[in-house]
Amino acid sequence: MVQHWQELLPIDRYVVAASGLLHDYDRKVLTFLYQPLIGATCFSLFMTLWSELEENRLWSSSNSHHSLMNFMELGLSDIYKARIKLEGIGLLKVYEKKDDEARSFIYELIPPLTPEQFFLDGMLNIYLYRKIGKSQYLRLKRFFSEDKVESKENYFEVTKSFQDIFMTGHMDSIVYDSEAEQILQVPDGKGFIGRDEQERVQISHDTFNFNLLEAGLNKSLIPKEAFTKKVKNAISNLAFLYGIDAIQMKNIVISAITEDNEINIEELRKSARDWYQFQNQDQLPSLVDRTQPVAERTQLKEPESQEEELLRALESTSPRQVLKDLSGGAEPSKGDLKIIEDVMFNQKLLPGVVNVLIQYVMLKSDMKLTKGYVEKIASHWARKKIQTAKAAIELAKSEHRQYMEWADGKKKPANSTSKKKPIRTEMLPDWFEETGAPAPDSTEKQDEDLELKKRELEETLKKLRSGKEAD
Repeated sequence: MVQHWQELLPIDRYVVAASGLLHDYDRKVLTFLYQPLIGATCFSLFMTLWSELEENRLWSSSNSHHSLMNFMELGLSDIYKARIKLEGIGLLKVYEKKDDEARSFIYELIPPLTPEQFFLDGMLNIYLYRKIGKSQYLRLKRFFSEDKVESKENYFEVTKSFQDIFMTGHMDSIVYDSEAEQILQVPDGKGFIGRDEQERVQISHDTFNFNLLEAGLNKSLIPKEAFTKKVKNAISNLAFLYGIDAIQMKNIVISAITEDNEINIEELRKSARDWYQFQNQDQLPSLVDRTQPVAERTQLKEPESQEEELLRALESTSPRQVLKDLSGGAEPSKGDLKIIEDVMFNQKLLPGVVNVLIQYVMLKSDMKLTKGYVEKIASHWARKKIQTAKAAIELAKSEHRQYMEWADGKKKPANSTSKKKPIRTEMLPDWFEETGAPAPDSTEKQDEDLELKKRELEETLKKLRSGKEAD
């Protein structure tokens, strides 16, 4: 991901469009169901863009981002971060056009899911439950639901049909010629105002290895035809949500097979949720439970060294699990999870890269996850377009001295001197080996202290390499 000023400038213009009419009831859905997931700034941006549309219209007049900054009293960076969040959750589509040095955008507002779609989504509802807790989730379900009408079981339908009421009269007075035909057609360049059903958030099928899943299943047990597009959509979303690979998904799919050799999607969701809660002490996932996509993993062969073992662990473990392992098995705090979740969402860093970031920052900062420090390094890695854990490790090594200055909060003068020789006492990951700088002098006592810290660090990292051993 590049910086906002490479994607957006105050002088860039935009128009707001709507893919369908936005209703007043959508405000409640956005306020209570989406806002807890995207935050107040994103919610405010959507509402501001919506307000630029005249009532029952689908297009706004042109405006500049500088005006939008004034309206919202926000910097362009905050507006850009909010915009990409809206894109990610499916509430906004962005179209760009460049003319010479000018640049303009269309911001197409997408109607939110209906309450029924949201609460039955299988992914967004899980994140909402994890975010607001049981009591508030149940309150919202009651708010957005209503008692069904009386059962029709003992009633007989007596509704009249169209042909029972209407008939076609003679049309001698109307001549159906080319002019009439043209009038009955939709004018060129025009479209009727309406609203299509909103599409749910869908994870790409490319993120899951369906070939491996199908290869592990007996075709006589589950025919290939059972993997319909709807079923594959569900499997992709569940694999992303719960971090399930193709081998683990095999048993989950088998448990959802019906007598007609079809895959029951509701049973599939329930089995996946039960599997995850069994693995994680009845907890539900948050956005930081993702693992590094297979396409961006570099350690695919069997590890032959300690460094390769650690790299595989970083690529196959979720950031939440890394935090848990570094804390001796204790569940991460909500504050720490929020920091990591924001980094993954705003800076678009992949989980394996985030794992390296967590290790580096926590071990460098006495096991503390400082928000400003994390975001500063994450922003740097995003500008460098770091996609793999290996690349993150190499960059952390080469930029270590710069990161130390960021941690201190100020840069030391170049000509500053001290009678005492510097002694490196901070803990660093075992993949870290500073190069290109002379080793400082140290006494025998200092060597013993560093060796003790190194042993303590190795014990901590063993928990990470052992996967679920800390649970």
